[in-house]
Amino acid sequence: MTIFSKIIAGEIPSYKIAENEHFFAFLDIFPLVKGHVLVVPKIETDQFFDLGDQYLSEILLFSKPIAKAIEQAFTCNRCGISVVGLEVPHAHLHLVPINDADDLNFTRGKLKLSPEELKAVQTAILEHLSAT
Repeated sequence: MTIFSKIIAGEIPSYKIAENEHFFAFLDIFPLVKGHVLVVPKIETDQFFDLGDQYLSEILLFSKPIAKAIEQAFTCNRCGISVVGLEVPHAHLHLVPINDADDLNFTRGKLKLSPEELKAVQTAILEHLSAT
């Protein structure tokens, strides 16, 4: 069982943003920038493009209102999307508020936010998500 499956099952706490029967979205606790969200299918599949066609299309539809909420909650040019998939063997995508392409550079140092800062980020996104 991957760490993401444990988060989805509630065995590991997370800062949940959204959930439906197929997907779970939560804050990256070591984000590139504030507002960095992970979107994970509830089925364990290692590589993103091994997901079935229905999951591949639905993950973007599930992510769309979250991306819009991120854009409203944080000062950015847009919400970037990235599929890297090297750190956890469970397909996932990253939604990151960006101002330029370098903001999606995963070799940069990650932020170390306090639980209070993570809760504030979660609240900001959720406030805009409920308005969409």
